[in-house]
Amino acid sequence: MQMTITQPDPVLDGTARRNAMNYHAGLAAEDIVARTYAARGCAEAARRWRGRGGEIDLIVRDGDGIVFVEVKKSRTHAQAIQRVSRRQMDRICMAASEYVGSEPRGALTPMRFDVATVDQMGQVQVIANAFGGW
Repeated sequence: MQMTITQPDPVLDGTARRNAMNYHAGLAAEDIVARTYAARGCAEAARRWRGRGGEIDLIVRDGDGIVFVEVKKSRTHAQAIQRVSRRQMDRICMAASEYVGSEPRGALTPMRFDVATVDQMGQVQVIANAFGGW
């Protein structure tokens, strides 16, 4: 009986490691952003909410309104904001429409779309009303 020993593929291991690091960095960025909104008096309604239209990173309540937040992490805030595409904004808007369907006021619920960027130092910048809204 011949025994074959295979070595792990360092490329796959490196990719898996990078994917895991990116995943955890994304979670950490969402935590930092959620704390930023909480410090502003907003209550967290949902995190990584998924509808048929797509996923919304963070949903918070700001008074009577709802804020849908796209979180982007990169080395710089400028690099992070460049990663928000028109297609992604459209998907977030579709998911938000689905989300507010369960609200008492439905589509009449005041809402806005923010983009929160986190740089490599963990600093947060919020672009309020990045997609238009109330």
